[in-house]
Amino acid sequence: MRQSFYQFLMTERNPHKREGISQFANDAFLDTGFPKQSENYHDISHYLEMNGDYLSSMRIFDEAWERYIEKMT
Repeated sequence: MRQSFYQFLMTERNPHKREGISQFANDAFLDTGFPKQSENYHDISHYLEMNGDYLSSMRIFDEAWERYIEKMT
């Protein structure tokens, strides 16, 4: 079974880092509405555009998504 993006993102959490993908992961962990089961780029991207006030730039999401895809292949 394939890992969801959220499951992958949680492997990037680091409470001592406050930048980039680690900060995104830390904040997504606290976001109760995050689409935790999704493997779909567009669904997650849309959610973040509407609700991801904690994400300073969508570029961070894109970088995390690239890592996710690399890990899944």
